[in-house]
Formats: sequence, C-alpha cells, structure tokens
Amino acid sequence: MKRNVTRFDRTPGKTKRSQDMRRDMPPAEVLLWSRLKGRQLNGLRFRRQHPVGPYFLDFYCAEIKLCVELDGDQHGQENALRKDQQRTGFLETKSVTVLRFWNDEVYKNLEGVIDAISEQALYLRKEAASQQGGVSSP
Repeated sequence: MKRNVTRFDRTPGKTKRSQDMRRDMPPAEVLLWSRLKGRQLNGLRFRRQHPVGPYFLDFYCAEIKLCVELDGDQHGQENALRKDQQRTGFLETKSVTVLRFWNDEVYKNLEGVIDAISEQALYLRKEAASQQGGVSSP
C-alpha cells in the first residue's frame, strides 16, 4: 500500500518547524498565500510549509498533489539548483507535481503566477477524475 503524502513522515519536530516557518514567511510567500488561502483558487485547499519526507513544501494541495515553490536569488546558484532538482525528483516519486516561481515573478506578475497555478490545478484535477473513472477522455 502506498503511503499518503499528506501524512508522510510527520513528527512533532517537523510540525514545530512548520509552525515556525509559517510564522516567518518571506514577503513573496505572504503575498502568494493571500491568494491561495481559504480555498480561493478553484476551491482547493492549500497548506503552507507542509512537511514531506526531508522537505518542507512552500505550498501544497493534497487533493491534486500539487506543490508550489517560491525561489529567491539563492536558488540560482549551482549548488541550490542541484538541491532543487533532488527535491523535485523525490517529490515526483511521490506523484507530486512541482511548480516553481521566482519571488520576483510573484512581485511583478502575481496574476500570471495565479493563472499558471490555476491552469495546472485544473489539469491535475481533470487527470485525477479521469483516473478514477469520473471523466472519460476523448
């Protein structure tokens, strides 16, 4: 039986770290969260700083297994790029789709970021429904 990502490797220490990270979110994450919280995006519930394995996901929607990551300038460095690739690879083994945006994109084009997340969310929702037999493919 495959473990559910929403309960994967949850410990009291990780819960505390998640709470601390939510309290100290970078400004770009605060701005994006203002548009994701409260099921504002297609009625989907997103979580902040959700622990999965050794990682904490900036934003995660369990219903469609969608992770949204915001990256600052430090993510452009070679070492950080390699770590991000490892993280994405790990999440893909858990059937999680990862969307990445630069913090700068959130500041300069929040609507475009929201549109991209919404488009991916609708696609994943449709995929999930068709796999469960709820929607037939043409």
